[in-house]
Amino acid sequence: MKAVVCSKFGPPEALSVEEMPDPTAGEGQIVIDVDSAAVTFPDTLMIEDKYQFKATPPFIPGGEVAGIVSEVGAGVTGFSVGDRVTGSAGITGGFAEKVAVGAASSRVLPDDAGFAESTGMLYAYGTGYYGLKFRGELQPGETLLVLGAGGSVGMAAVELGKLMGARVIAAASRDDKLALCKERGADEVINYSTENLKERAKELTGGQGVNVVYDAVGGDYAEQALRAIAWGGRFLVIGFTAGIPAVPFNLALLKSCQIIGVFLGAMVSREPETKDAIESDLLGFMASGELRPHISQRYSLEDAPKALRHMIDRKLVGKVVVAP
Repeated sequence: MKAVVCSKFGPPEALSVEEMPDPTAGEGQIVIDVDSAAVTFPDTLMIEDKYQFKATPPFIPGGEVAGIVSEVGAGVTGFSVGDRVTGSAGITGGFAEKVAVGAASSRVLPDDAGFAESTGMLYAYGTGYYGLKFRGELQPGETLLVLGAGGSVGMAAVELGKLMGARVIAAASRDDKLALCKERGADEVINYSTENLKERAKELTGGQGVNVVYDAVGGDYAEQALRAIAWGGRFLVIGFTAGIPAVPFNLALLKSCQIIGVFLGAMVSREPETKDAIESDLLGFMASGELRPHISQRYSLEDAPKALRHMIDRKLVGKVVVAP
């Protein structure tokens, strides 16, 4: 099979496409012929050895995939050759024509669910749903501010916030990203490269502030968003694409608000019942048509380094996939 290989840690341009042995299904595993693999920000960190989870070169980047089952290992029930599935290879293995994954981390897809739309569901939509429902307890009628709304994780939070009945304010750095956010359901938008994030968020809420902040950006924007939070609000810490912020804790006291970490990766292993509930709900939303993930671009295996470079340079809008 062909696969994208990271032979040594470095930039995306150091990756290569090579012929690799086809994987076989071990006990408790299935082999998936990959149709689509999600491109995520952690992939860009993995190849440069900057992620909290480590891989040893040579390895194949990419985690979550969707495709057709081509082999079923010993001890596996509930899957058959030919099934349409989504599955997680963990933190590596996805940017390839085939991948062996644990059956326990895989799900049979509804007949009308697209492969590209379904892959990466746990990463982007799982993070959003875990954060908004289980950690932030977002309620209908509340106001949600999403930072980094133009990326796959932020866009998922915009869509889920609307699905959960919130008024959604999408914040991003470019007007084209914000235009897509409006298409995907955002009620209001803020361009924080040209507007004051705190002042605009306060203005859009009549001075009351937002009830929930979903921060996938960090950096200097985190404090601005925290200053725009309402009394008793919840600030969800998702990621740090703009750097890890230093936030003055006195703001949490003055607002009587909560600063809440959202770590999907650790939850998956520590709370498998929560992960199962999240996946079940998300696939149900897709099957009912309430959730229709948007795919902005598909890249070939040969262009996977370009996809990762665009991710690093923040040129991507919404969700993109590698399609072998």
